[in-house]
Amino acid sequence: ETENESAPPPPEQKTPQEGGNEKGKVWSLGEGAPEESEKRDDTQRSTLFIEKPQSGTVSVGGNITFIAKVEAKDLLRKPNVKWFKGKWMDLASKAGKHLQLKESFERHTKIHTFEMQIIKAKENYAGNYRCEVSYKDKFDSCSFDLEVTESSQAAPSIDIRSAFKRSGEGQEDAGELDFSGLLKRREVKQQEEEPEVDVWDLLKNANPSEYEKIAFQYGITDLRGMLKRLKRMRREVKKSAAFAKGLDPAYQVDKGGKVRFMVELADPTVELKWYKNGQEIRPSAKYIFEHKGNQRILFINNCTMTDDARYYVTAGDEKCSTELFVRDPPILVTKGLEDTSTYVGERVELSCEVSEDDANVKWFRNGVELSNDPKSRYRIKVEGKKHTLVIEEAAKNDTATYSVMTTGGQSEAKLSVDLRPLKISLALQDQTVRLGQEIHLKCEISENVEGKWYKNGQLIEASDRVKLYHKGRIHRFVIPVSAVDDEGEYMFVPDAYNINIPCKVHIVDPPKLHLDGLGENNTVTVVAGNKLRLEIPITGEPPPKVFWSRGDKMVTDSGRIRAESYPDSSCLVIDAAEREDSGPFRITLKNEAGEDTALINIKVVDVPDPPQAPNVTEVGEDWCIMTWEPPANDGGSPILGYFIERKKKQSSRWMRLNFELCKETTFEPKKMIEGVAYEVRVFAVNAIGMSKPSMPSKSFVPLAVTSPPTMLAVDSVTDTSVTMKWRPPDQIGAAGLDGYVVEYCFEGNGFSQGISTDLSEELGEPPFNLE
Repeated sequence: ETENESAPPPPEQKTPQEGGNEKGKVWSLGEGAPEESEKRDDTQRSTLFIEKPQSGTVSVGGNITFIAKVEAKDLLRKPNVKWFKGKWMDLASKAGKHLQLKESFERHTKIHTFEMQIIKAKENYAGNYRCEVSYKDKFDSCSFDLEVTESSQAAPSIDIRSAFKRSGEGQEDAGELDFSGLLKRREVKQQEEEPEVDVWDLLKNANPSEYEKIAFQYGITDLRGMLKRLKRMRREVKKSAAFAKGLDPAYQVDKGGKVRFMVELADPTVELKWYKNGQEIRPSAKYIFEHKGNQRILFINNCTMTDDARYYVTAGDEKCSTELFVRDPPILVTKGLEDTSTYVGERVELSCEVSEDDANVKWFRNGVELSNDPKSRYRIKVEGKKHTLVIEEAAKNDTATYSVMTTGGQSEAKLSVDLRPLKISLALQDQTVRLGQEIHLKCEISENVEGKWYKNGQLIEASDRVKLYHKGRIHRFVIPVSAVDDEGEYMFVPDAYNINIPCKVHIVDPPKLHLDGLGENNTVTVVAGNKLRLEIPITGEPPPKVFWSRGDKMVTDSGRIRAESYPDSSCLVIDAAEREDSGPFRITLKNEAGEDTALINIKVVDVPDPPQAPNVTEVGEDWCIMTWEPPANDGGSPILGYFIERKKKQSSRWMRLNFELCKETTFEPKKMIEGVAYEVRVFAVNAIGMSKPSMPSKSFVPLAVTSPPTMLAVDSVTDTSVTMKWRPPDQIGAAGLDGYVVEYCFEGNGFSQGISTDLSEELGEPPFNLE
């Protein structure tokens, strides 16, 4: 953003003390009411701007931003803002590559900010601009100028318009518009002036379609107001019965000079009065009245800026008006700048004197204008006729040609800023820093100059992580949280000096084992016969040494059980793990910052041992019941269940009897062939796998039990015997019938008692004695 604080003030900036009417006195005494098209009700005009756009200067190809701010304290919604160039051109339709309109709202301060940004300015962008803001019945407007210079290397022109001012500061309707600041003279070059251009006459005789072109060409700052005044003048230029010859539309006089107003009356007897901004002029040493026949003449002596105003003369009911423009004389440079040499860091003052107190003086560095911005390194001081450019702490790049320019002269001088011999007051110190702690490098040199930091020969830029500080002669380099990559050789190199200040930073970090991936109690399980490759992540700076041990015996880097080392991990390898490899292994890390150690439990698991041979406890027609004992060793993993197989004794082919694990140690095989001899065996299963089969059981033959005898009857009874008869069982089975067993009991007792233990194959009448 470039804003020219030295640009000529807008025409409204003339104070009431310089000839403008006081605020509120809209129409002058004796002046008729304005036409309806020129009226503006003060109740419809309210000050909305709290910051208005300021005039500015930009070089061709440069960027500039104009800012307007409106307070939203009493507004219920966003105000309507429009930007114009000249009188009619609405810039909202021109937004694009070279023009951007932006707006924002700060809720904390309740301020609307409106920006107009001109990008890569061109020469035809110069001219008068206007910003209008409205909200319901409130309205405010502000005009400002944009000056586009050809290039930053070309000597800037002198704007003579800065010598002109305007009456009625901030009062558009207070008195009459003063266009003295709108007349532009040719550039002053080598103290030779070119003829003036009367823009007033140029506009008055021009076609309305050429108004914008003339405004851009001659830098008219308030075309809208000037056209309004021109329209009024055209209405006043009409045939008058009272005046044979009226006043010219405008007069111009240098400050301190004398001006002559003359009108010629048609009737010399008519009473004539002169007015300045609506106030009647009385004869005095300053105002001289003269009569010559029908001519009435007014002389104004020793003109000052307060005489810059609107004048009119009345004759009866008619009047004739004009404008008087008072111009400041050119400002001369009475004492020029002098060439200066100094050292870096010193205070520099470049001074000149001009012909008038508090004159408008512009400063340039290599042809580029300098502003008195508080953020700038350059400060401009004015003490009466003396103007001084101050550089508090000169830098090497301040070496340049500096110049001053006024409306009537210029002066330039060369400033040379050299380096002092550099001394190192405090050198950088080598540091050893724990990982994660702050790295703080500090050095002090004898001169206040900028510098650069390097790490291992590579330039270091400031970032969110790396902080670079420079205050006076002290330079500091800070990394709040160090990392391993921060280790290296650092160096500070002062700008423009062939010298460097080195140091070394060594990052250390106590070793640490990362055992997050291990099981409970750092237990690692491996299946017997498999290869174990246990990788443990490790950290530490410098990289720590690693030691593995089992009991008092160190684990070497060779053999079936060995240790392997890598930059960020250590690995324990066991080839073809055995059950005897189970047990605790210790890992130890060591470096110069400390040590870390941990126990890791290795658990070798295997399939269980086979169970003992099962026992067949009961058989049936096609089934049996078998039991067995669990294996003596479960292989380091709990038994999950058992699989059972059977085969015919004369066969070698075993058949699986269950496809889901049997959780118990008993099982009932079924669907066997009655009378055929069988054998059974058991497999134990854990999470690792299935054991070898147990020894086969003793062979067994499934046999069906005979059905009960039928048709039991008592045939005869004696005192000592009972004769019974019965029929053989309906189903005898493959085992055949060996005989019968007879039992008896006393009636109501329910307790049976055997009568004979001998089996009888007879049917019908076995001899039984019931004694």
